[in-house]
Amino acid sequence: MPERSEEDRDSRESLSIVVPVYNEAENIQRLYDALNAVVPELNQPFEYILVDDGSTDGSTELLASLAEKDYAVKVISFRSNFGQTAAMNAGIQAASGDIIILLDADLQNDSADIPMMLDKLDEGFDLVHGWRKNRQDAFLHRLLPSKIANALIAFVTGFPVNDLGCTLKVIRREIAQELQLYGEMHRFIPILAHWRGARCVEVVTRHHARQFGQSKYGLSRIYRVILDLITVKYLIQYLISPMKLFGAIGLACGAVGFLAGLGTVWMKLGYQIDMTGNPLLLLTAFSTMAAIQFLILGMLGELGARIYYELQRKQPYAIRSTTNFESPDAIPMIKNSRRPAA
Repeated sequence: MPERSEEDRDSRESLSIVVPVYNEAENIQRLYDALNAVVPELNQPFEYILVDDGSTDGSTELLASLAEKDYAVKVISFRSNFGQTAAMNAGIQAASGDIIILLDADLQNDSADIPMMLDKLDEGFDLVHGWRKNRQDAFLHRLLPSKIANALIAFVTGFPVNDLGCTLKVIRREIAQELQLYGEMHRFIPILAHWRGARCVEVVTRHHARQFGQSKYGLSRIYRVILDLITVKYLIQYLISPMKLFGAIGLACGAVGFLAGLGTVWMKLGYQIDMTGNPLLLLTAFSTMAAIQFLILGMLGELGARIYYELQRKQPYAIRSTTNFESPDAIPMIKNSRRPAA
């Protein structure tokens, strides 16, 4: 890829590098040095936002020392360990840069990939997320579960992705700050952004084996990923109109109850089979009650969705741009919508 001129680089937006930190005392200085070898060379305004997620190994003091020496380093310290999603969300909401860069503090992401990802963002994308194609992790308890999870997520959501677990991402601030991140939803950022209309692209990034500290992830996260996947599927497909989900289930239960009821009556009239001992009668009653409950749940969901959007003053859509709203000269044009001849 050709090198950008100084003028091109100066025209780029400001950067906020957001890094969640949890018990990474051995990596903090190395991370700072790695970032400083890349970010200042971009000739763009930048800030480092390091979010201390309740570290207990001395990371808090090291971060405070860095912030004292370098005003570009901004530190957010949690009172306790609230998880990577909470730390990432706090950093995103505090960011002031036009572009937010997310990466881990364990040095497995390569800071040297940042310029390439920024160039990709300049091609018209809103989010660029990394793909650790040659991942340097143990196969059984890291690589294999990750491959299965990514395949399952791609199948359920319809979002083509190879590596949702890669923290390294470059995303425009207006997109990042409108995402609602809870639980462990940080790994679903590209899917949530795509749902909001963002243009996303995946690029191959470098990945290094962990040299210092211990990994915070294991096989125990599998069930949490599955539960979060169910939540994401609901958010991207049924949040605006829950009745489409619960109403469909309710109608299906109603249809089963109706058919079971017909079968019960037919067996009674045609074959004199006792209705009280017929399991189809129980199925009729159960399916009818389930249908009513699901329909009521759908109505409550519709009400909840409207309250959600109205209280937060949000809309179930996202506007990319507007035209002629900024200029006061556009207002009189309502009387004469024709533009003057060139």
